[in-house]
Amino acid sequence: METHILVVDDEPEIADLVEVYLQSEGFTIHKCGSGTAALEVVRSVPLDLAILDVMLPDISGFTLCSEIRKEHHFPVLMLTAKVEDSDKITGLTIGADDYITKPFNPLELIARVKAQLRRYTRYNETDKSAGEVIDFNGLVINRSTHECWLYDQPLVLTPIEFDILWMLCENRGQVISAEKLFESVWKEKYLDRNNTVMVHIRRLREKMGEPSRNPRFIKTVWGVGYKID
Repeated sequence: METHILVVDDEPEIADLVEVYLQSEGFTIHKCGSGTAALEVVRSVPLDLAILDVMLPDISGFTLCSEIRKEHHFPVLMLTAKVEDSDKITGLTIGADDYITKPFNPLELIARVKAQLRRYTRYNETDKSAGEVIDFNGLVINRSTHECWLYDQPLVLTPIEFDILWMLCENRGQVISAEKLFESVWKEKYLDRNNTVMVHIRRLREKMGEPSRNPRFIKTVWGVGYKID
């Protein structure tokens, strides 16, 4: 089975270099010099992975990544000449899976591409139609194996922490009260002034490297509960 990879870069010498190295590994390459052209390929070709330059002549690589994430879950690698952490965080937050800074070693690029393809294949082998895997914004949680990854790094969670995170992800966008979380996860009656859920949410955020103020994933809706957008 062919593996189709989208390469988007407005610098022909970079795009050609990436194409040559990836083709030598047996991949089928779809090369574009703009975000608009890339979106046409995304709509017409069953892609397995995309490599996007951040700086494009029409729309940014960040915007292109966001558009891809509206419909597709294949891995996205960002290419950039910038090295600021804020750019990396932006890319990962909107759904990119990895970040490579120019100039790069082509062999490292190939290694990262293969690693992302292995990861994507592994997740697809699980029956997503049965709702066993949730994958968004760099967070992947697998209910059947009780495994969780954040930005391709494993998170070691207790069974309780896993169940809380799963429930929030499964109800993404909805506010879940502490009472509902407690009774669903602990299978016990919730009592007033029970801070058990709050303590476990704090531990989850710590493990996920979330800032105490303005966390990216688990948000507190004061007086109501918690949610993940």
